[in-house]
Amino acid sequence: MEDLASRVATRTQITTAGQRVYEEAATGTFGFDVHCAMLTKLYGAPSTESGVRRSLARRIGTRIAVLSSGPDATHISTNFVERQNLNMRMGIQRLKQLTNAFSKKFEGHCHAVALYLSYNFCRVHQTLCVLPKMEAGISDHDRSSEELVHLLD
Repeated sequence: MEDLASRVATRTQITTAGQRVYEEAATGTFGFDVHCAMLTKLYGAPSTESGVRRSLARRIGTRIAVLSSGPDATHISTNFVERQNLNMRMGIQRLKQLTNAFSKKFEGHCHAVALYLSYNFCRVHQTLCVLPKMEAGISDHDRSSEELVHLLD
């Protein structure tokens, strides 16, 4: 959170999951310089039907708590970060334990995540039809995979 706070120049909005540690980290780091909300997902009891081996509990609703001054209710969501986590799990084989590529060492995980994230500078986003960095105005040109490899030196 401190790293994020050092990189954000304007007042921003953060939505945390329903864990107290996230609330403490966000409000402790940003203080009153952030619009912050906590989204807690509420689940019912798991299915007890016979013949069902394992069943996930069904989500029955959400509870929103405003942690600091007025976040925009239409943007209180954890969907973006949850989708990013899913993309990483699907795209980085080293994060899956039941594969030959699983990293037992933390350093291997760090390198795999860094390579996955840096590849976003080379890959055209399917919905945007351009590179995300070009859409954000960070860069005006495409970067090839070869350029990315040369940055490693």
